[in-house]
Order: sequence, then structure tokens, then C-alpha cells
Amino acid sequence: MNPSTSAPLVDIRDLTVTFTRGARPVNAVNGVDLRIERGEVVALIGESGSGKSVTLRSLMRLHAPQSTWIGGQMMVDGTDVMALDRRALADYRGARVAMIFQEPLTALDPVYTLGDQIVEAIRRHEPISAADARKRALELFERVRIPSPERRLAAFPHELSGGMRQRAMIALALACRPKLLLADEPTTALDATVQIQVLLLLRELQRELGLAVIFVTHDLGAAVEVADRIAVMYGGRIVEEGSTRDVIRAPAHPYTLALLRSRAEGSMARGERLKTIPGSPPDLSRLPPGCAFADRCPLANDACRAAQPERSSVAPGHATRCLRTHELQAEANR
Repeated sequence: MNPSTSAPLVDIRDLTVTFTRGARPVNAVNGVDLRIERGEVVALIGESGSGKSVTLRSLMRLHAPQSTWIGGQMMVDGTDVMALDRRALADYRGARVAMIFQEPLTALDPVYTLGDQIVEAIRRHEPISAADARKRALELFERVRIPSPERRLAAFPHELSGGMRQRAMIALALACRPKLLLADEPTTALDATVQIQVLLLLRELQRELGLAVIFVTHDLGAAVEVADRIAVMYGGRIVEEGSTRDVIRAPAHPYTLALLRSRAEGSMARGERLKTIPGSPPDLSRLPPGCAFADRCPLANDACRAAQPERSSVAPGHATRCLRTHELQAEANR
């Protein structure tokens, strides 16, 4: 996708999120910069604890304010998200930005039918009759290919399978025609066949409706299927960012290369062991002064451990935070 010359739909600058509850503050996100163009799909990938979901939830202001400190700037469609008061935030959620959660059974209200939940969301944001809102809910169920949509509108969340619940969650997220869709590992709880169906459905709806999507996943295969661009997160920072093609074919950070090599490949011999990343993710309450990946990186030297690497350009539209990119690419080509 060609970058737009107009203002991006999402412009995040120096986002910092610190959780203050507990013995020590947890620095979950540490200076994230991210731009999302209109109609673009960006995948945030990385291990659990890298800051992906925290970044996503920050865009909806879902973190408990009494135990969370957020710094930096988040602009969405020209709106300063950090400046929204309680009423404006309620108007913003659902109408401008909507979210698909990882487990719809806990995200959906168990005591209301799916139809009632969608109707309520639509009428909260638009001056529309209950009958017209229900008609739109039925159209949404048809669009996300839920069989027997009229009957399913009258069902409760627990009466549907995991795949159907996730489709209903997608319908609810699209109900008020948002410009930005946040998908927080929406296929993790599903079996492989249903995962593929949901991913293809999301991509089809995104293209049809012209949505911008931020897709959080730890699955590189899923990212390749849906994303125009990939941002790799580690230790609460984006350590590499570029087009999906560039990041997959020419990784510029040792962590990205390690993630790629740890996947099960179709060409693997029977009994061959998967390549793993040694060590553990960093303690976010005690981050090192240098690169957070240095203790797990085979290329790290004293300079890597001394200070945070600055963002540097590898190629147009492809950037990394690594001092050893040239050595890394030589290693990757062996």
C-alpha cells in the first residue's frame, strides 16, 4: 500500500504506559511511535508481554486510570484521545474505534441476546429506531456469514460455538461503522480451520469497508495473511517496522529473525526440533539501560548493552532499532 500524503488516521508518538499497582512500577510500553494510514492493516507481533495488547487498549483508554500512567500522544482521526473526557470517550468508543477481543465469551454480555447487544450499541451512537437497528444487526450477521442469522440474533453468547461467537463479535464491532478496528489476537482461542476462516473474513470486510486495522498477534503466519505492514514489539518498544514483504524477507532485527526461525516450516524433517529463542523476555519492572533483547541475542556486544539503539532506516519504509543490522543480514543470508 502506498503511504498517504494526508494526515494518518492514527498517529501515536512516544506512547508510554506504566502500571503503578504493586511493589514496583511495570513499564509495559516504552516510547512507541506508530502511524496508521486510512485503509491500512498493521500487525503488531511479538511474544506475550511485549506490549502489543497494552498499546491496543491504550487507544481505547481501557486501562484503569487509578493504577495506570500514560504519557505521550495518541491522535485518531484528528482527535486527541488523551484529552477526551468521560462523555466524549463513550462517544468515541464504538463509533470511531471498535475492538474485537481475544475471547468473545467474556467480552459479550452473557445475560442479553446477541441481537439486543448490537441494537443497544447502534442506538447508543445513532438516532435510529429499534426496528431499524435490528434490521442492521441482521444485515451484519449475514455479512459475517452467520448461518440462520435471524435465529442467532435471539441466541445468547453461550449458545454459539467459538467461531460463531467471534463472528458475532466482529458484527458488533462493525455495528456503528468505525474507521479503525482493533483486533486483539482474535483467532487465538479457535481451532486452525476456524482461524483461517475468521482471518479471511476480516481481510475481506476490511477491504470492502475501507477500514484501518491494527491486528495484534504472536502468529507470523496470521500477520502475513492479513497485514500490509508489520511492527515487531519487544520489551514495550517497536524494534522493527516495515512492509510485510520486507520484514519477512529481509528481517533487520535479531528478534524478528529469531521469531521467523522458530516457526514450524513445511520443509522440516520428521523429528527435527524447532529452533527456540534462548532465555526469557525482560522483566518490565527492571528494564536494562541498553537493548532489551541483548541478553538473548547472539550478536550483542557491549555497545548494545550500554544504551538504547536509536531508530535507523534500513530501506525506504523499513526501520529498526539495532546496532548490528549489517551483521544480522549477513547471518540471515548464510
